[in-house]
Amino acid sequence: MQHYPQHANAEPVLIAFAALFVALLVLISVAITLLIWCKLFSKAGYSWALGLLMLLPIVSIIMPFFLAFADWPIRKELRLLKQQQERAKM
Repeated sequence: MQHYPQHANAEPVLIAFAALFVALLVLISVAITLLIWCKLFSKAGYSWALGLLMLLPIVSIIMPFFLAFADWPIRKELRLLKQQQERAKM
């Protein structure tokens, strides 16, 4: 009869806890990243739901370029309000 140390059965349990911990960290990271992207799109004047598209691999590469170079709706609205204010002064 072989005698195994008592901690021999603990190794698979530790591996499972480590995997669960890593999965939890990944989910938290993804959730925080999505929250940031949703907030950025919202502040730019777009629908916050566009931030959810960042889950798609190719979109996550293209979308920052779109955000950087597009004319944001909030900027268009500001420009329009400034033009109306200048007309009102005349």
